Amino acid sequence: CRQLFRSPSMPSSVIRPILKRIERPRDRDTPVKSKRRRSVAGTPGEEVAAAEPVGDGEAAGSFCHEEIENLLANDHRELIGDFSKAYLLQTVEGKHQDLKYISPEMMVAVLTGQFSSLIESCVIVDCRYPYEYEGGHIKGAVNLPMEQDVEEFLLKKPIVPFDASKRVIVIFHCEFSSERGPRMCRFVREKDRACNEYPHLHYPELYVLKGGYREFFPQYQTHCEPQDYRPMHHEDFKEDLRKFRLKSR
Repeated sequence: CRQLFRSPSMPSSVIRPILKRIERPRDRDTPVKSKRRRSVAGTPGEEVAAAEPVGDGEAAGSFCHEEIENLLANDHRELIGDFSKAYLLQTVEGKHQDLKYISPEMMVAVLTGQFSSLIESCVIVDCRYPYEYEGGHIKGAVNLPMEQDVEEFLLKKPIVPFDASKRVIVIFHCEFSSERGPRMCRFVREKDRACNEYPHLHYPELYVLKGGYREFFPQYQTHCEPQDYRPMHHEDFKEDLRKFRLKSR
């Protein structure tokens, strides 16, 4: 751990708060070089504020803008795919550690415009088979069950925000968001990397809806159309399931 620099006027007996060492990121997509955080010299009688409170009830100030940017630059675990900024949506733990999951509640927050000042376009990719989608889906979701479908929709003519300060985010899901949704999310990131100069991406901010449609529908039926749920293993669609599984191989 490194100790923050103290002001020249501060008594030597005062010990500055200590920042936690930031773990080396595991994601191979992160840049090799890390920026060395600059120290900020305080003016006489002033102290450089700490990044986080230390101890019980001990008050702490906030870093200046440059210090915050440098701290973010050193923690790539929470930065979007092109490392330009932090993830906007609060994430939760999911099955696959390399992906970012959001809860059904967070999905509804996006659907109801709570992030409209920051998000210009949210693409909800429903990776289920057409008969599942037709039996009930999240309002506004696009049905892209095959890799060629999602490549055609997202990458042939990438969605670019008119307002550069706003974001384009993509949220993937399937019935349980266990296999099909996560697989498609990885596919888009892989193809996006291939057609851009590292670390630039068309879609740096990708999420997976935890629990998929199966968990979303019972809680938020009013955000679904039609308001119904058709499982993949439905008795009336065994032949459709067989055909789509053959296509996806």
